[in-house]
Amino acid sequence: MWHRLLFMHVFCTCLLVVLCGAGAQAREVPATNALSASDEAYGDVVEDLEEPLYSPFIERYVLDELKTLRTDMASQKHEIMQQILDREHNSVDRAVAYSTDTVTYFFYLIAGVSSILVIMGWSSMRDVQKRIQVAAEGRVTKLIDVYETRLEKLERVVKQKTQHIQANREEIERTQDIQALWLRAGQENSPAQKIAIYDEILKYNTQDVEALTYKAHSVLHLDEPQWAANLCTQALKIDAENSQAHYQLARAYSAMGLPDEAIQSLQQAIHFTESYRSELSHDEALKPLEHLPDFQKLLSNA
Repeated sequence: MWHRLLFMHVFCTCLLVVLCGAGAQAREVPATNALSASDEAYGDVVEDLEEPLYSPFIERYVLDELKTLRTDMASQKHEIMQQILDREHNSVDRAVAYSTDTVTYFFYLIAGVSSILVIMGWSSMRDVQKRIQVAAEGRVTKLIDVYETRLEKLERVVKQKTQHIQANREEIERTQDIQALWLRAGQENSPAQKIAIYDEILKYNTQDVEALTYKAHSVLHLDEPQWAANLCTQALKIDAENSQAHYQLARAYSAMGLPDEAIQSLQQAIHFTESYRSELSHDEALKPLEHLPDFQKLLSNA
């Protein structure tokens, strides 16, 4: 069809060119003659023409061919549009068919998987529910065990903290009670009352060296040097470098008539605390030692 149209188009074009060329040639001849001859010669040539330069039949033929060509081109355009529409319809049909096949294959796949599950033992939704329930219960049990373990650890930590706080509270209360007893002992004038208070302090802590030495000091006021010496000896077993225990022991030895032991204890007391040297000459309990050279030596070094 296209070859035929192309041939007709070329044929018509060539025919028009030929006709136009013939007409131009016919017009050029008189023009040339007019340029070379006079107006009379040009008129003679025109009068000599006996027929038209072209035939009406040829013009009609060309017009018919052009009309046919336009009709064929319109038909061809219609055919092309129809082909485009057909192709679009085919594309839509293929897309719909593809979607349908996809959905169908998907359902086939689900059916196949369901069949496999049935073969493997998942025969019903009840079995599936049971398996899910068992798995969930196992997971929940594990979580409960983990959190129970954590709670137990947390409970132990809290209990330890509580015990520690309770112990600190009791220690504070005990310290406050001991402090109150020391204040009472400082306000008492009676040695017996002081000894009773020191005994209460020693109930809180039997290893309290300070309470033992102060008790020994009060006992000396009751003229009980042996008792005081025992208390000082007990204190020195706990703290051998306690200068006050050595000093009170020296006073007890002096009251017991043991000057050598008293001098040794004084030397130890001064060795650990030099301030006791200045008290030697003022302490009435040490008067029996004043005549001793060692005691005088201690005084001279003051």
